[in-house]
Amino acid sequence: MADEMPRADEVTNLTPQEVAEGMRAGRMLLVDVREPNETALERYPDAVIVPLSCFDPAAIPDPQGRTVVFACRSGRRSITASVAAQDQGYPYACHLAGGILAWKQAGLPTDVG
Repeated sequence: MADEMPRADEVTNLTPQEVAEGMRAGRMLLVDVREPNETALERYPDAVIVPLSCFDPAAIPDPQGRTVVFACRSGRRSITASVAAQDQGYPYACHLAGGILAWKQAGLPTDVG
């Protein structure tokens, strides 16, 4: 695929349903890497916001045994964040494939405004 993300094979794709269930069960911590202007309009419920523009994996709260899952609008920036975190020694290798677009398409709720 021509637009394949570099090192995307180092990141595990999770479906919106897998992430929603993991969050409900307390097994996953969702980290939204979209920018403040995006998250001000629409957010994932219960996600931690750590914008990619100033991304520092140390800013992610202690997941307390939960799997950290990165998310963005379409799934590209979340891969970038996961790879960056891994490069700094964090075991954060999961992302929400398709981002908030896939989340909403799956009928999952968002917080608006």
